[in-house]
Amino acid sequence: MTYKVGYFVGSLAAGSINRILSKALIKVAPPDLEFIEIPIKDLPLYSRDYDADYPPEGLALKEAIASVDAVLFISPEYNRSIPGPLKNAIDWASRPWGHNSFARKPSALIGASTGRIGTAVMQSSLHRVLAFCDSPQLNVPEAYIHFTPEVFGKDGEIKDDETKAFLTEFMKQFREFIIRVLSVVPQNKP
Repeated sequence: MTYKVGYFVGSLAAGSINRILSKALIKVAPPDLEFIEIPIKDLPLYSRDYDADYPPEGLALKEAIASVDAVLFISPEYNRSIPGPLKNAIDWASRPWGHNSFARKPSALIGASTGRIGTAVMQSSLHRVLAFCDSPQLNVPEAYIHFTPEVFGKDGEIKDDETKAFLTEFMKQFREFIIRVLSVVPQNKP
């Protein structure tokens, strides 16, 4: 059995360290996880005025989430919180009321920063948002990655054995969590 994981990169920057982290995670993930990036950069700002007639970008986002078994958020921290583009995507996906794409969808959070505390404060905020969206979340291991060029290559190569072992274990735990959740929580499938 293969499990499809949709992943969000919370930064729109072309050279995002979190995009590099996403490549690293895919490289160390168990082979039965298949990854599909869910793009967020072309979404207009969410307004409930769209609820009666979602634009194509909003529909594509909701369809992408519906097509996967789980979601992985790989994001930086902006001003001690969730980056605006990622929060905007979550708002689109969770609306209109009663059509929340994240409901009962297993999720995990990870993020990289050049700072020592990684993305701890952003993840705390994102945990609360996803809890409201009824998304079961992998709570441990917590993953606040201190990003340095000595540890990560631009192609996602992990140059440090300890970091590679941690990220490998994180992805293994995420896989086990997906299986547990899908075995007991009914999913909304189109």
